[in-house]
Amino acid sequence: MSRILVVDDEPAIGWSLREMLTDEGHAVDVTANVADALAAATRSRPDAILLDVRLPGRDGIDAIPDLRETGPAPIVVMTAFGDLDTAVRAVRAGAFDYLVKPFDLEHVSAVIARALSQWLPREPAGEPEATPPPLVGSSAAMQEVYKRIAAAAADERPLLITGLAGSGKDLAARAVHAHGPRPGGPFVATSLAALAPTAIGGELFGSSDAAGLLEIASGGTLLIEAIEVAQPEVQARLANVIATRELFRGGTAYPLDARLIVASRLGPETLALDQRLTALVSPAPIAMPALADRCDDIEPLVRSFLARHAAATQAATVPAVSPEFLAAVLGRDWPENVRDLRAAVEHAAVIARGAVLRPEHLPPREVTATGAGPLETAGHGVDTAIKDWAAAARAAFGRLPEPDLHNRAIRLVEATLLREALAHAGGNRTAAAKLLGLDRATLRTKLRQFGLDD
Repeated sequence: MSRILVVDDEPAIGWSLREMLTDEGHAVDVTANVADALAAATRSRPDAILLDVRLPGRDGIDAIPDLRETGPAPIVVMTAFGDLDTAVRAVRAGAFDYLVKPFDLEHVSAVIARALSQWLPREPAGEPEATPPPLVGSSAAMQEVYKRIAAAAADERPLLITGLAGSGKDLAARAVHAHGPRPGGPFVATSLAALAPTAIGGELFGSSDAAGLLEIASGGTLLIEAIEVAQPEVQARLANVIATRELFRGGTAYPLDARLIVASRLGPETLALDQRLTALVSPAPIAMPALADRCDDIEPLVRSFLARHAAATQAATVPAVSPEFLAAVLGRDWPENVRDLRAAVEHAAVIARGAVLRPEHLPPREVTATGAGPLETAGHGVDTAIKDWAAAARAAFGRLPEPDLHNRAIRLVEATLLREALAHAGGNRTAAAKLLGLDRATLRTKLRQFGLDD
């Protein structure tokens, strides 16, 4: 039987935790403030502690070092006011885990069981030295992100961050950097999707007479976005640099002194990386949720964007938001997630010119963050699909003597386009050829090549 100490000034929570833990066979002590908790911990030496943050007289997290002096019990922090700062403070102070109220008692039970069976002592650390960039939201999905960021900040291994376009991968990386041991060092970011394939190696590793980003980020953090587009040989070289902590350039070895974060729009289950690189990356990636999975955060995000826009434009006041505006925002799809939402809110602030924001101030539905219409939006979808296909194709064919990805992609796209043109023309090949800009003989040949000449 284990002894659990619950520290919470809300009687209902203390009662419910006592009942649940007692039913599971634990002995339970409940206190309502830090002074009583310290006395109980000294007296009974608990095997685990559930500790609220906001307690009368003294903050729970501030009391963790004193509770540590009473014994090595793992401490699980509880709070109704979850944010990134609280998560980081809790982890840095040595908390085993972090629970956000209201919580599911079954989840509490699982955390306590894990704490009792798997806990390893952690050394308390000081307060973070830098303020992280703004990550806004208190939804369950973002609470998980905050916990992962807090854990990743204390781990120097390479980190993977995944998430759809515009979901905040860059902000998460900056938060890891700001709360890690290198906040005073440079934060350097690059997107491999913006580079020609032949330029990626030089960008990362440098040349005989110029340093690459791995050196430029020395003493800080390097974020490599769109890691999935890196060629296999680049990924293999990157894995070797990480493993040896050395970078060779122009015949000279340079020490690697940068925290590496890689990011991708692909999830871990579909992301095909070099085997050695995968083994070197932390097994606890950060998955940034889509905006559709954190709707509770939309109103705080809107208000945050408005406040930042007002500050940037030196506006006298932050515009007010009507309920109808919030309803319109909640009723829309945001293909590029937080990035789209921010662009729309800033557009509305400009159009409203200080007045209360209303639905008519939002940009038209067909306009995206880049000002694109339906054709451009569809084109963006094609671009995303091609990138995903290319990543999968490299994994499947990249080691063949002739991977031939170009011809494979062209055949895939061309066959689909021919089928769509024929369907649109009702099977009339003359009309389909005109729509495609081909003569009938060329169309007939292509249909025969793709087995579409029924």
